[in-house]
Amino acid sequence: MPYTSHSHKPAMAALSFATLLLCLFSLLLSHAVVELEASHHVYRNLQSLPSNSSAYQPYRTSYHFQPPKNWINGVMIYKGIYHLFYQYNPLGAVWGNIVWAHSTSKDLINWIPHDPAISPSQPSDINGCWSGSTTILPGDKPVILYTGINPQNQQVQNLAMPKNLSDPYLREWIKSPHNPLMAPTPINKINASSFRDPTTAWKGPDGRWRVIVGNKRRKRGMAILYRSKDFVNWAKAQHPLHSSNDNGMWECPDFYPVQMNSSKGVDTSMIGSNIKHVLKVSLDDTKHEYYTIGTYYHDKDNYVPDKGSVDNDSGLRYDYGKFYASKTFFDSSTGRRILWGWINESSSEKEDIKKGWSGVQAIPRSIWLDKSGKQLVQWPVAEIEKLHENQAKMRSIELKGGSTREISGVKAIQADVEISFKITDFKEAEFLDPSWKNPQELCGQKGASVKGGLGPFGLLVLASKGLQEHTAVFFRIFRAQKGYVVLMCSDQSRSSLNEQNDKTTYGAFVDLNPVLEEVSLRSLVDHSIVESFGGGGKSCITARVYPLLAVEDEAHLHAFNNGTAAVTISRLSASSMKKAQIS
Repeated sequence: MPYTSHSHKPAMAALSFATLLLCLFSLLLSHAVVELEASHHVYRNLQSLPSNSSAYQPYRTSYHFQPPKNWINGVMIYKGIYHLFYQYNPLGAVWGNIVWAHSTSKDLINWIPHDPAISPSQPSDINGCWSGSTTILPGDKPVILYTGINPQNQQVQNLAMPKNLSDPYLREWIKSPHNPLMAPTPINKINASSFRDPTTAWKGPDGRWRVIVGNKRRKRGMAILYRSKDFVNWAKAQHPLHSSNDNGMWECPDFYPVQMNSSKGVDTSMIGSNIKHVLKVSLDDTKHEYYTIGTYYHDKDNYVPDKGSVDNDSGLRYDYGKFYASKTFFDSSTGRRILWGWINESSSEKEDIKKGWSGVQAIPRSIWLDKSGKQLVQWPVAEIEKLHENQAKMRSIELKGGSTREISGVKAIQADVEISFKITDFKEAEFLDPSWKNPQELCGQKGASVKGGLGPFGLLVLASKGLQEHTAVFFRIFRAQKGYVVLMCSDQSRSSLNEQNDKTTYGAFVDLNPVLEEVSLRSLVDHSIVESFGGGGKSCITARVYPLLAVEDEAHLHAFNNGTAAVTISRLSASSMKKAQIS
């Protein structure tokens, strides 16, 4: 299978089931039944190149999931065991030759590998087994819907089932003889090159199953809806569940309910007066994801975003950094909805081949509706704290303008850091120009080295001894016409002396009132990953960095304030992270 110029990630879960399959990668396809609109550049010569990986691997993670080598993207719960299915190239560190690799865990952190679960074998998937999702059918029977590529290079939807339900590890899967279950035809007018990523199915009050599949028609992104009584025979609905103009292909759609006024997750089929729904899509054109919150009218199978919930790439995002092709699942064992996402590389394909691997899974996150009802909140799953050791703490420390304070006693190359800042004097806050509406552009203009009034203040992670290298995660507070605006940035501009890497600076606004609330930040640091959660998880930014000096024991951790006004570190808790068991 050809290697495409962009990547795809973990995949999904199911009803009362948690299966995250990496989300379907986009393909350059031809000979479709209807129109063809794919535009992805393909590198056929890269898919199976041997790696030159060395024993020295300073950028391999210690507690983020990744296999020993080669290209990955990468959960489900069955009989108390989480199953992670992810797309994997066993022959190289770049995209191609994809199989569904399979690992299991009892805690979402430590993983045991198994043989691949699905590989191309039928006409309906002979050119590739791509992303899909898992649903639990009556009788506690998990099934997988996934996209395959047929001999005509059309994207079609297939079904697979465990061979032996008594095996808690579900090590063998068999495919339905009825595949494909959903396919483009001249009658249904589906773009065969952009028809992929079936999401978790849900059951309506009429007893029929529903599932959506990502699609586009010219520049209109669509979530095509199918219905079925038996999960084998599927009929396309006349209208999509939802669509939107001018944002291109909707990859890896995810549609699920969230409770109002509760952080508890609910089964994917849940409806009710206290339920809102979330529709998330991954935009192939921009490689960004956005989500809307709205109302699902089950009698009409129609989803309508709430007023003010922006239905395009400028809308709300799970993560404003390196995070794509995400999926959620309902973890019935704990009552959580858990989000998985894929972190791709910031290095070149040549460097990926040299180091022998590419792609990492983000730490799974609990996700719920904020009490405002206008956005989602995310937080690393509690299980990650099992890896804590060597904790350092600070309280009530004044950080004067232009000062830096090193945080010692923890292993800075792999750490979990939480810090809260208290601001009492706002007179130095800069005025927010009304034209500053793009937080990423604003962070690029006002990076960590640009002295401000109230900020920048935050953390310098993966920092070298003399701070020649560092990744800055910080806040600035601006005065607006009404109240204050909090800007969160992840500045990679000085993250590495290697100028060949992508060192984009990311940014997001955080919905909090710094007069009434402390400004908090949590960063998970893992060799080449910095996952940051601002305002208790209201805004998240993931960065991928490759320092040359700040590696292993040469990495340092600092709190800093490059603003004019002083801020107070009201609370800091930092822990070294033990290495997870990921064989």
